[in-house]
Amino acid sequence: MSEVVNERYRYTQNRELSWLRFNRRVLEEAADCFVPALERLKFVAIFSGNLDEFFMVRAGSLFDIAHVSPEEADNKTGMTAMEQLRKIYHVIPELIERKEKIYTAVMEELKKDGVEDVSMDCLSVQERKFIGKYYKTEMLPVLSPIIIGPHHPVPHFKGKCLYAAAFLDDKKGRASLGIVPLPESLPPVVFLEENGRYVRTEAILERYMPALFGTYTAKEVCVFCITRNADISFDEEKFEDSEEDFRRRLTKLLKKRNNLFIVRLELNKHISEPFRNRLAAITRVEPYQIFVDRCPLNMSYAFLLAAKLPGPLRTRLLYPAHYGRWPEDLNREESMIAQIRRNDRMLFYPYDSVEPFLRLLNEAAEAPDVLSIKITIYRLASSSKIAQTLCRAAENGKEVLVLMELRARFDEANNLAWSKMLEESGCQVVYGMEGFKCHSKICLLTTRSRGKTGYITQIGTGNYNEKTNAMYTDLCLMTADYEIGGDAAAFFRNMLVNNLEGDYRKLRVSPFGIKAELFKQIDAQIARGKEGYICIKANAITEREIIDKLCEASCAGVEVQLIIRGICCILPGIAGLTENIHITSIVGRYLEHARVYLFGRGEDADFFISSADLMTRNLNRRVEIAVPIRDAFLCEKLRWLLDSQLRDSAKASSLLESGAYLRKQDAASFDSQAFFMDVSPHVLTSKEERPRKRFAKAAWLLEKIKKPSRR
Repeated sequence: MSEVVNERYRYTQNRELSWLRFNRRVLEEAADCFVPALERLKFVAIFSGNLDEFFMVRAGSLFDIAHVSPEEADNKTGMTAMEQLRKIYHVIPELIERKEKIYTAVMEELKKDGVEDVSMDCLSVQERKFIGKYYKTEMLPVLSPIIIGPHHPVPHFKGKCLYAAAFLDDKKGRASLGIVPLPESLPPVVFLEENGRYVRTEAILERYMPALFGTYTAKEVCVFCITRNADISFDEEKFEDSEEDFRRRLTKLLKKRNNLFIVRLELNKHISEPFRNRLAAITRVEPYQIFVDRCPLNMSYAFLLAAKLPGPLRTRLLYPAHYGRWPEDLNREESMIAQIRRNDRMLFYPYDSVEPFLRLLNEAAEAPDVLSIKITIYRLASSSKIAQTLCRAAENGKEVLVLMELRARFDEANNLAWSKMLEESGCQVVYGMEGFKCHSKICLLTTRSRGKTGYITQIGTGNYNEKTNAMYTDLCLMTADYEIGGDAAAFFRNMLVNNLEGDYRKLRVSPFGIKAELFKQIDAQIARGKEGYICIKANAITEREIIDKLCEASCAGVEVQLIIRGICCILPGIAGLTENIHITSIVGRYLEHARVYLFGRGEDADFFISSADLMTRNLNRRVEIAVPIRDAFLCEKLRWLLDSQLRDSAKASSLLESGAYLRKQDAASFDSQAFFMDVSPHVLTSKEERPRKRFAKAAWLLEKIKKPSRR
């Protein structure tokens, strides 16, 4: 029996360790000398932010599991939650050490251009006076020093907020601990008179800290921050029947997030053991949960630096500005609804602008033949044009239904605020299914013209968020297909009555439809043996049944190409099991976010785009949508997208059978993201242009793919 179990684990790896390997590749972007220096600093900040969220969510949930179900084992490795945590905490120090080396190198590079994080010891006389005055006038009045002792209980520490700590002696030589929170009202950095030179606010506080405790003597000082478990649970059975009570319950849960247990303590330097033990005691962490990180403990300020730099310097230190194109096969002067009625249309963010979809919604808000707008919302921009248009449509008398997912992690408060505003404008707002997050991206316009009902349906792989549409690669289908529109109408009806098992002609809807379709399509390729072909692009793959089915396809001789950005629990190249599976991961300027499923070769191939990753939560515990792409031109665009990413040799890595990644290298380096910025897939694709040419055979495109492109 143990041999069977071991065989089952031969071609899989732990999800958390796979994610940490992905985040290491994010950090490697900061080490890439082809990336502009300030962008490299941002990648260090992204790595740090990713790791923060990892501890808040993944480590936090593993502690919960270890407490509630200590014997529960991961089905990819057989490890319990505590065994996984030990592995995680063992891996982290090496990642921090790697980050410190890269951060130091990046800061040295930035210093050549005058951008410098100046230490307090390196200030000029004039700068020291300037910082001293800033401390006295701006910082000191808002500081609240605390001495922890019998009469001063341990303060509440907020997650990822910075604190200065001092190890103190009183006049009798008794040790005490002093704490000063860094007020969130203060800016994270103070810029010196010269452009680009700055001092971090916590460094100023650390320098002046000893003077804050009167007769006490400060023996040591450091800066620290804690990370709390943020994996709040939603126990729907406790919610009352009304939606207002659901909203109120969520608000309480968000407050609870600030009080969950601490999973990590970060220090900005090595300190003495007695000092360290005191901090461990008041934060209630074990020694293995303490990490020393000589990089800034909160690097979010990196995204603010560019605004303070003069134009020419900003241009040199950042990526060249890129603005999404207006697709060549769409007429700016013609109605979007009319154009979609003639042909299916697809947008490819961020290389295409989100403007055509915004224009479609604006038309719908005003057009007399549009009766209703129905949409699912998971994440919105803080100043969302989409939400504002929905409000205007409702005020114009349109029926507007918004299926709002309030449980989108870390966007709950933003979604709560928008749900109230949408309701006040006359939209009908509902909050999804009990027990199932609604992660689908679908918008349905219902029209009535000359006595006939029609539909315009938009289905995407990414959120209705104009900010992330400019940073994430996603796909957006807009179609007048009547069957898809009918399915979309049925989908919204089913959501309103909590029916997860609705019947659909073309759409595939999880938790029941998408996995079944994937099995059906993979089985069809298995039947073809060595003639079979599967190519799937997704953010992650963790679902055990899908992994086993892909292994079965590999054993049957099917060529399986996976383009997986992040977590990948299947290991390729295992003899006799996954030797026909090849896995590519791309980490570059834009976050790869689109989901595309391709089964088969040639004209008989089946294409789908979807909101669902191949993860247990997406396929079994969320409401997700996959839509087949039937239009031949759109299929060729998707084939071009996949082929281009498989050819990437600049930003792509191959997953090895060990679970490690090897950066792809080619003499003629090809950067698929830079290529997509330069080359539009919309040229020569509309039915209006005759003769009708198959996109993949266009000579100009093939030449473009062959030529290396690097930014």
